[in-house]
Amino acid sequence: MATYDPFRDLDRLASSLFETARGPRRMPMDLYRDGDHYVLTADLPGIDPGSVDIDVDGQLLTIRAERTLPSGEGVKWITREREAASFVRQLNLGQGIDTDRISAGYSNGVLSVTIPVSEQAKPRKIPVSTEDAPHTIEAHESSETPQPIEQ
Repeated sequence: MATYDPFRDLDRLASSLFETARGPRRMPMDLYRDGDHYVLTADLPGIDPGSVDIDVDGQLLTIRAERTLPSGEGVKWITREREAASFVRQLNLGQGIDTDRISAGYSNGVLSVTIPVSEQAKPRKIPVSTEDAPHTIEAHESSETPQPIEQ
């Protein structure tokens, strides 16, 4: 049995009255590194995958998405808590990212973006070369034993 909550209605009314900017909403996301790539996951429930737009401009990654609600003749809303909205998120990728190989997928309301680390930025071993210093023997006209000279 549903119960009436007057505070929920009051809260909804107050938020609609005091919300001045109807700009883009933020999307919750996680970002982690897994080996030689980063993985970004963002929650975008109810989003049409065709509305998702991901672009890279220099080192700035921008993710945009739109949620639309059904409308038209004959639609009569009983309750409407989910709003049509625009979502946007921008990340500065910094140096060491292979922006040409970024890939993305959308499944079950979650957007996953794979951001590979560039070859130049991957950890690598630096070989250490050794060079034995040649010993020079100096010849003397004495009967002493020759001694090496350190260079």
